[in-house]
Amino acid sequence: MISRMEKGDIYPSATALYQISKKLGVDVNYFFEIGMTPRLDYIQEVERQLRKLRINHQYIEMMEMVKNEENNSLFKDHVNAQLLCWHKGIYQFEVVKDQDTAFDLLHKAFQLTADSKKVLSEREMEILLTLGAFHFSNENYQKSLCHYSEVKAAISTAEWLQDKSIKTKLLYNMARVYTRLGDYQESIRYCKKAIKWIVKEEHIYGFAQLHYHLGYNLELQGEYEKAFPYFEKAATFFEIQNNLEFVRFIRGKIDQLRNESGKISSQKKSTSR
Repeated sequence: MISRMEKGDIYPSATALYQISKKLGVDVNYFFEIGMTPRLDYIQEVERQLRKLRINHQYIEMMEMVKNEENNSLFKDHVNAQLLCWHKGIYQFEVVKDQDTAFDLLHKAFQLTADSKKVLSEREMEILLTLGAFHFSNENYQKSLCHYSEVKAAISTAEWLQDKSIKTKLLYNMARVYTRLGDYQESIRYCKKAIKWIVKEEHIYGFAQLHYHLGYNLELQGEYEKAFPYFEKAATFFEIQNNLEFVRFIRGKIDQLRNESGKISSQKKSTSR
């Protein structure tokens, strides 16, 4: 039915439109605003560019774009202002190193649209993931898990995700927390769950990182032979992404662990004699 709506074959009834808006976590007026906003494509392009800069850790360029749009009338409403506020918070944490301001901005960004009566929007989920990641950096793992649990609950009630990488990021970040807490088996479980999700949805975002992290958990448990295949896969996917720095790092790790494994094996043989 949604496909037919998108093609313009049918028009949704008021009831159907309300149900769709409720599932997406937006006000029903959102759909009318799309139809009446001639420069929606511009806003989407700004969001796309900010996402690209954020993922590549190009925070200086990201902040320059935010400053360029702050006086743009298109970014005065709560939804679009949220986008800029979120990225300002990231900049404060990653570049300025002003954590208090960073957390204030992120909470402000979240509250601009948050409503306990509706499901979380995908951007709200991403802001919570950012908060979780920053608490993780500060080694505040319980607060980190608290934010991740909010996102996990929201995803479980959502019918579908437009951005499939949100669930991948959630599972990967939860795996990282459990590794830090020393619960390697739980971390491995989340890694495998994320890989299964990626394969099901046919996208490769996070595939290399998850295989590396799975291998890292096995390494921490001293299970080197089991870790090697995951490290090899991670190196292959990083190579496909042309991330040669990580490829060199992983190849070096594999060589180092093989040497250690060989020494341990030799010591065992000597002891048995």
